[in-house]
Amino acid sequence: MSENDAFLSATVRITGHGGAEIEAYAALLQDETARGGVVVIHHLPGYDEATKEIVRRFGHLGYNAVMPNLFWHDAPGAAPDDAAAAGRAKGGVPDERLVGDVAGAAEYLRSLPNSNGKAGVIGFCSGGRQSVLAACSLPLDAAVDCYGAFVTGDPSTIQGHPMRHVAPLYDKLPDLHCPLLGLFGADDQHPSAAEVAELEQILTKLGKPFEFHSYPDAGHAFFMVERPAFRPAAAKDGWERIGSFFGKHLSA
Repeated sequence: MSENDAFLSATVRITGHGGAEIEAYAALLQDETARGGVVVIHHLPGYDEATKEIVRRFGHLGYNAVMPNLFWHDAPGAAPDDAAAAGRAKGGVPDERLVGDVAGAAEYLRSLPNSNGKAGVIGFCSGGRQSVLAACSLPLDAAVDCYGAFVTGDPSTIQGHPMRHVAPLYDKLPDLHCPLLGLFGADDQHPSAAEVAELEQILTKLGKPFEFHSYPDAGHAFFMVERPAFRPAAAKDGWERIGSFFGKHLSA
């Protein structure tokens, strides 16, 4: 997909889980060329400026993109930090609700007049796990997991872990519907290198199409430019891989 500057970025409303209207942020191409769409799943800190910038990046790359506000159900209209706090206090985003919101976002993209009917998903941090969950639950065309913890492993072993709705996805992985790209930091602890290796072994045994890349001297959140964890070389290579992956699987 070639880069394109002619897109509109705006807050929109989409139909989420259970038919509820929720807030979302979209980057929408303004020409008639048929193109794929990308659902962006935000990280645990929420629907913030950093992840809105990622949505706009996909617009610049030539995709329609939309990011549902996953905490809208918990705190409609609240500031991102307050909404994220409300979501965490309730134990995180329930998996069923996440799947419903991503389904609504994918349907929104596919309903656009310049959609080619294909939709992918990408998530960062908690959104990485949720991207895999969505790809195991919905008829998506491609999925990217950026350092999502607890696809494998067990969150209950972490003292004080507040996300009671988070569980490993062992029973979901046989239903992975589409190719998966995984991008990880070799120094990350959640997911650890051992957990990434376990996921790789499971997907290989299941015969699922996937490609994983782990970056040395990178930990969690290495894509986040405003954080000390940012690693420019890893992020640059990661974005190139994301571009190639979606270019292959979301083309007409």
